[in-house]
Amino acid sequence: MATNSKIEWTEMTWNPVTGCTRISEGCRHCYAERMARRLKAMGNARYDEGFSLTLHPDLVDLPRRLRAPRVIFVNSMSDLFHDKVPTDFIRRVFDTMAACPQHTFQVLTKRSARLRALAPELPWPKQVWMGVSVEDQRVTGRIDDIRAIPAHIRFLSCEPLIGPLDDLPLDGISWVIVGGESGPGARPMSASWARSIRSQCRRAGVPFFFKQWGGVRKELRGRELDGRTYDEMPLRVERRAAAETRSRSLPVIAS
Repeated sequence: MATNSKIEWTEMTWNPVTGCTRISEGCRHCYAERMARRLKAMGNARYDEGFSLTLHPDLVDLPRRLRAPRVIFVNSMSDLFHDKVPTDFIRRVFDTMAACPQHTFQVLTKRSARLRALAPELPWPKQVWMGVSVEDQRVTGRIDDIRAIPAHIRFLSCEPLIGPLDDLPLDGISWVIVGGESGPGARPMSASWARSIRSQCRRAGVPFFFKQWGGVRKELRGRELDGRTYDEMPLRVERRAAAETRSRSLPVIAS
């Protein structure tokens, strides 16, 4: 189950795990939970259990069969560091990523404490980017955890941004994504919150990616912040993107 993605900061998704449980306020209107219900109703066998956590061992080796370099978001429909994902399974996923230097893997978690505990047991090649979700001030402790792991690229996903983050510790952080919540019941994102994070990134020299304003119909609000689009990404992907002359252009920003 690897599919091309409409997520602006990646190219495709790879889901060796599906399903999750809520852990913080950023999960209240989870897009993956809504999508899982829809896929189950459509008869997709991977979602027979809906959004219950499910391992898909047959998908662990899938990236090894992809020859062309891709940017891959790992577990867009789950959290690899969920307590119910066995440690051995996590290691298998990381072993696959380590064996595929042609790809760039973007892993994102809200379970930063488990990530930090397991990090010494996992391989950390340069193509594995590790991030944590930071939706408001209550969960900024996740940043301390991500800064303690040996990933080459460490990033923050401030999405859905549901509160101000005015004093982010960005030392050791290579990339920041900001986005508003979307879908039914979406909570509004203040422009001042996004501008504050942009300013902090500028001062720290960290690439800033503005993904969306969000809302019930996010397409109506677009992706521009103060009249421009921010598609900045860490340097490694930028160089590859330029070499391949991909269809969308991304500015070169060093991390």
